[in-house]
Amino acid sequence: MDLTVTLGVAAAVGAGMFLLWLVSLAVRDASIVDITWGLLFVLISWVAWAAGDGGPATVLVAVLTTAWGFRLAFHIGRRNIGHGEDPRYIEMRRKRPSTFWIWSLFGVFALQGLIALVVSLPIQSLAAVGHDSIGVVSWLGAGIFLVGLAFEAIGDNQLSSFKADPDSRGKVMDQGLWRYTRHPNYFGDSVVWWGLWLVAVGSGGAWWTLIGPALMTFLLVKVSGVAMTEADIAKRRPGYSQYIRQTSAFVPLPPKK
Repeated sequence: MDLTVTLGVAAAVGAGMFLLWLVSLAVRDASIVDITWGLLFVLISWVAWAAGDGGPATVLVAVLTTAWGFRLAFHIGRRNIGHGEDPRYIEMRRKRPSTFWIWSLFGVFALQGLIALVVSLPIQSLAAVGHDSIGVVSWLGAGIFLVGLAFEAIGDNQLSSFKADPDSRGKVMDQGLWRYTRHPNYFGDSVVWWGLWLVAVGSGGAWWTLIGPALMTFLLVKVSGVAMTEADIAKRRPGYSQYIRQTSAFVPLPPKK
């Protein structure tokens, strides 16, 4: 893969996350990294395009990534802004009261920047091809991307509406897409990245960059997504244990009787 693209993207991510870390220190809120997570990939896609010599497929990937990134940033921003720092980071501060300021640079911002570099490997690989064209597989990937984006957006909107309804307090969201998977938003996010990988591979990108969407899927299922969300939710919400028994954790399937 062209080192010009890789180095350009790495420099942009490093500078961006360092500046964001400085802002987090000023506002005493490390959870701004969650709001800007999607925007980080927007930055990566356009820096990759500028550093490489990409053609229409590289622009297509950048446009698709931009749509996904801004939607995610808007959704998380609307949910988080005005509610203080996320409890996860509050707990981190409690464990490291005197060193959190420097620990967060490496344990939060640098780590997420590194993850973004790996996840975005298909984007970087495609940009390094030079004068690419959009193939049939790339169009298929774009279609899969749109399915994933719709799944993620609809799932998020359905959950937001459910939480906003006072009658839903203490209940389990098991309607709409949530009837078929306990985490349609995470599933859709995974599909988005597999779609982008297909766009890249279909236009000359390296096949081995599948480690990008594979890492994203692993994180969504085993680390920051399903596993973290369900760590103690069954204890806090009556009926969730039954929901677990009836509903697929990730891939949408008909509910069990």
